[in-house]
Amino acid sequence: MERKIRIALAEDGAVNRQSFLRKLPAMPQCELVFVATNGHDCLEQLKGLPQSLRPDVLFMDIEMPRMNGIETIARARPLYPSVHFLVLTVFDDDDKVFAAIRAGAEGYLLKHESAEALQEAALNVMEFGGAPMSPAIARKALALLRQSTPAATIPAPEVPQEISARELEVLQLMVSGQDAKSIASSLHISVFTVRKHIANVYEKLHVNSKAQIMALAHQSGWF
Repeated sequence: MERKIRIALAEDGAVNRQSFLRKLPAMPQCELVFVATNGHDCLEQLKGLPQSLRPDVLFMDIEMPRMNGIETIARARPLYPSVHFLVLTVFDDDDKVFAAIRAGAEGYLLKHESAEALQEAALNVMEFGGAPMSPAIARKALALLRQSTPAATIPAPEVPQEISARELEVLQLMVSGQDAKSIASSLHISVFTVRKHIANVYEKLHVNSKAQIMALAHQSGWF
């Protein structure tokens, strides 16, 4: 991207806000637009910004007073379709994972993620339409899919032939919960190359998020 990614944070905890802000110097491809202390504050700040200054990516806490993160995303999503919402939380509660996704969240990250991981998530969702998840969350989501899908309803077709051997390797590692950096390390290729493979997989499978990839792979019984 030619310009920096505009980001914002909605977080009620002062300690967590300061922790996030301390990571900003290590996120050179991002610039902070605003910090909100709850969901209501977040909606008010979004409302007051012109389109050209709205955040591209909004990192959203779940547990907040006045209006929680899930309700905030559900309200803001139809009003600001250009904003990508990534949940930042200390919880991996089953109901909250899927409630956030249903509300319109495009990624689900744990708060202790590094500055590099947060910037990577913002780049992922902006450049490739991905849905970044912390590995622990991805494993949780996959486990929930396995529990909630009756075995009798799972077909077992082959992976589509248009997926190349290398793309299949990337796909397997994505489904196992690895992010682009981890996949690059596992396959001894660059992160940029991994991102290109991921973009190709999304296009060939007609999906636009990691959550959809995981659901499709599981329901199709590929791995």
